[in-house]
Amino acid sequence: MTRTWRITGTADAAGARAAVGRAAARCGVPAVERARLAASLTGRLRQCLAKGGTWVLTLDLPSSAPGAGSLRAVLTPPPELAAAGQIPWEVAVAAPEPAAGAPEEGAADPAEALLDADDDTAAVLDELTAQEALVAFHREELHQTNQGVLALHAELDAAGRAQRTAFAAERRARKEAENARRRLTFLADASAVLNASLNLDEIVRRLPELLVPSYASWVDVWLFDDESEQVHPASHAAAAVRAARTGRPQYAASHPGGLPGVDDQPPSALDPQRPLLCVPLLTRRAPLGVLTLSPPGERWAPDDAVMLIELARRASIALDNARRFEHNRDIAQTLQRALLTELPHIPRLGLAARYLPATHGLNIGGDWYDAFRGPDGSLLTVVGDVTGHGLHAAVMMSQLRTALRAYAVDGSSPGRLLTRLHQFLHQLQPDLFATAVIARFHPEEPTLTWAAAGHPPPVLRLPDGRVRILDAKPGAMLGIPLHQEIADHTEPLVPGSTLALYTDGLVERRAQGIDPGIARLSAALGSLGTAGLDADPDASADRLLSPLLSDSERDDDICLLLCHLHG
Repeated sequence: MTRTWRITGTADAAGARAAVGRAAARCGVPAVERARLAASLTGRLRQCLAKGGTWVLTLDLPSSAPGAGSLRAVLTPPPELAAAGQIPWEVAVAAPEPAAGAPEEGAADPAEALLDADDDTAAVLDELTAQEALVAFHREELHQTNQGVLALHAELDAAGRAQRTAFAAERRARKEAENARRRLTFLADASAVLNASLNLDEIVRRLPELLVPSYASWVDVWLFDDESEQVHPASHAAAAVRAARTGRPQYAASHPGGLPGVDDQPPSALDPQRPLLCVPLLTRRAPLGVLTLSPPGERWAPDDAVMLIELARRASIALDNARRFEHNRDIAQTLQRALLTELPHIPRLGLAARYLPATHGLNIGGDWYDAFRGPDGSLLTVVGDVTGHGLHAAVMMSQLRTALRAYAVDGSSPGRLLTRLHQFLHQLQPDLFATAVIARFHPEEPTLTWAAAGHPPPVLRLPDGRVRILDAKPGAMLGIPLHQEIADHTEPLVPGSTLALYTDGLVERRAQGIDPGIARLSAALGSLGTAGLDADPDASADRLLSPLLSDSERDDDICLLLCHLHG
């Protein structure tokens, strides 16, 4: 259905506008869309009236099923304007319902049209109010959401700060743990180095090497040679003297050190620009000296100072052990020299002896040799070995040697002498054992008499260079809880023969046993010339030892006694 209006003036425009509004209402167009259609049509009609002429408004109403049509308005310009290029204007809105009857004819009442427009405006305002309420609701909801987001951001920021704080604390803890591990590792390594040696000078030399440059830029080790030096010190810092007298660590600098367990002192007059940490080297008996250090930087951290004080305590123990060892070593060496026998001068018999202490320990043990005349004019030669090392073994060796000489006064044979030594040792020291070999030379008898108790066999070199190992069955070790009578053995002895008595330190090796060592000794003894043995038995003993000691670790004492019968 179509309705047409000719518009030449304002009244025609108002009537046409009102008719279009009523038609849109009948077609079920919503109030908002009717208001939008009326506003758009009013503006276009105002333009048309301004241009003049007769305009034609055509309104097409939907007549099909509900929701399938549209309300369409077309405003056609006058012919003269159309010729000038003015194109028609049209607008269309969806019509929910078809037109109810034909469009009404005639002009609309302007007052009624105005009221209809007000109704549409009121509906639009109501819709606008509802939309404003909805917008306000959503605005408040958005505000609440923003507040929640801001609170969440604040929580996340606080969590981030807490996490960064935890990370920083973890880094600090890890760094402190790493520094503590580094200090403990250094302390353990330094202690191992200091206690690995029993040489006082070497320990004093190693201390600065350990500390410079990581923990000190300069180190001085002041050791007291005697008690008077502590009371009347030489040119040392006043803080070092105070540390020696009070037994407390001292820190001398122009600023307080703040080090735990350390007393602050004014800077040293000897070197005012250098801070000094003076730590006494204390032992249970008496102070040994003072360790003085200068920091690698401006000052030490408190934990480093605690570590240095602990290192000084461990160095004191190492130095005290070294001094004790040197003192005991001097005693041992003095005792050893006193125990070594001066070999007698016997016509037609050359003697040479060598005693080599082990390279570890006190350099003194239970090995010994002896040679002395018997009451019948014979010569008794002895080599023995008391189990163990140190002063106790040396004292027992001295007692055995003295007892042997006492027993030899009655002219007993070598076997009888060893039997009596066995009984003596078993009664004197039930938990101590010994081995020994005794050989007797008699100037009027071309026979060698010998006996052994748990000892390596003697080796006899004949004049032609052949070597015999005198391995007749020996007795058991001296001192074991066993009753035994040690037998004598005899061997023909011709001029130019050489007998070697020795201890197991010369021939025994850890990985090889004793038999290969005895074989090497036999070969070395056979290689010696008879002329050299006649001329210089001592030089021959050195030549004999040289090849045998080349592979020796010297972890046991070595004793050798050569007896050469001149040709």
